[in-house]
Amino acid sequence: MRFLRVVPCLLGLGLGLATLSVPAQDLASFEKRTTVKVLPNGLTLIVCERPEAPVFSFYTLVDGGSADDPQGANGLAHMFEHMAFKGTNEIGTTNYLAEKVALAKVEVAYAAYDAEQRRLVGKDPAKLESLKKAFDDAVDAAGKFVVPNQFSEIAEQNGAVNLNASTGEDSTQYFWSMPSNRLELWAYLESGRIGHPVEREFYKERDVVQEERRMRIDSSPTGRMVEQFLATAYVAHPYGRSGVGWESEISQVTATEAEAFHKKFYVPANIVVAVVGDVKASETMPLLTKYFSAIPSGPKPEPMTTIEPKQFAEKSVVITEQTQPFYIEGYHRPDYRDPDDAVYDAITDIFSNGRTARLYRSLVRDQRIAAAAEGFSGFPGNKYPGLFAFYAVPLPDHTPEEMRVAIQKELERLKTEDITDEELARYKTRTKADLLRGLADNEGLAHQLAEYQTRFGDWRELFNQLKKVDAVTRADVRRVANQIFVASNRTSARIEFADGPTKATKTAKSAGGAE
Repeated sequence: MRFLRVVPCLLGLGLGLATLSVPAQDLASFEKRTTVKVLPNGLTLIVCERPEAPVFSFYTLVDGGSADDPQGANGLAHMFEHMAFKGTNEIGTTNYLAEKVALAKVEVAYAAYDAEQRRLVGKDPAKLESLKKAFDDAVDAAGKFVVPNQFSEIAEQNGAVNLNASTGEDSTQYFWSMPSNRLELWAYLESGRIGHPVEREFYKERDVVQEERRMRIDSSPTGRMVEQFLATAYVAHPYGRSGVGWESEISQVTATEAEAFHKKFYVPANIVVAVVGDVKASETMPLLTKYFSAIPSGPKPEPMTTIEPKQFAEKSVVITEQTQPFYIEGYHRPDYRDPDDAVYDAITDIFSNGRTARLYRSLVRDQRIAAAAEGFSGFPGNKYPGLFAFYAVPLPDHTPEEMRVAIQKELERLKTEDITDEELARYKTRTKADLLRGLADNEGLAHQLAEYQTRFGDWRELFNQLKKVDAVTRADVRRVANQIFVASNRTSARIEFADGPTKATKTAKSAGGAE
């Protein structure tokens, strides 16, 4: 599963660290310092005592991400991550009761405008312009009550650092670090935005997300290629949809839909909050219980029922552009609960971890045909069956086809020859080192505790993973490689460099009588 791989490098942030005189990092030590409590409303709290510095870090994990976006409202989970910093019914407003009325008028005005905008036949331009003005006026009226950035400013003025959030396919997470004497303020802020969010400035923020899409995907050849790659690899499961959202759906999603998403996924039973640092569970738990118990309860969302059918034919995407060539291929693999999950981690390490990795040695160092080459597992997520992917960036005068041949040659070697004892030993040593590094600072530990508690129902599984790592054998690697890395399970995508107008462009011009 390698949740450890996604722990941010936080070594430069003083408030996030607790690396001086690091206590024992074994399970028994953490059990003495870690307390878990499930509140009556279903929310899970984890408190880990680490008093080396007068700071704490938290990590709130909501078990709902982009894969959970409703059909027709792709990008909604990402939108709500943005909205979580807009404040609450007490923060970010000069008069919430009046603002609430104004926001309701915004939704009424937008619904009328949107209905006319969506008409396929008989759309009235004059009426549409009038409805758009009414919507803009309603937005302006609601905006008069907004105190911009008040939520973030309160946190930062009280010592918060690394104030951030992220949306993945599987979950949405919120985190920062803060002085320990501001613990109650944090509990008030965090419980407030979970329990009492306000969709203020929603349509303004929607424009920000649209711009984010244009920057990350529409204006990025690699971004467009990866989006098409996933859409081709998946025919049923939401992993095939754009994580940031399709342009047409982002442009029409509403604050009303965001409220419905919050009501479904931001229920306490679907949330784990981990707090790590200079805190005592005997004092902290009653305080957190006071604030987080006030969040209204709700049923945990039903598990997703869509299962990606088995791929039975190789699929490919070819994009021709005047840009840097690129090659990527992926193979469907089971989710993180699979007994062979650690074996996939071993293959990732052997193929991609540093200058001793097979892809680097072969494509970059020895053949000198690629600027970079790596493999990675669990893409775009690992809560559900994802992809084991490999990519390579060709050097000038080399092609994506050469990347394909070279990668698949290495995969065939993995299927026909056992890895070396040294490669297996390096994987196991580095994985254990990754674990220790992930536990060395408050932020990394809070992340891991919340992640493993969510995915396994017990944070202790973080340590049990080492047993699975130790159990991996050379035969396991060869067996899994032969099961997964087969042509019928492969989807590939490439960017081919177009020298001048593409063939399609020339054909179109010829058909139109152009010179």
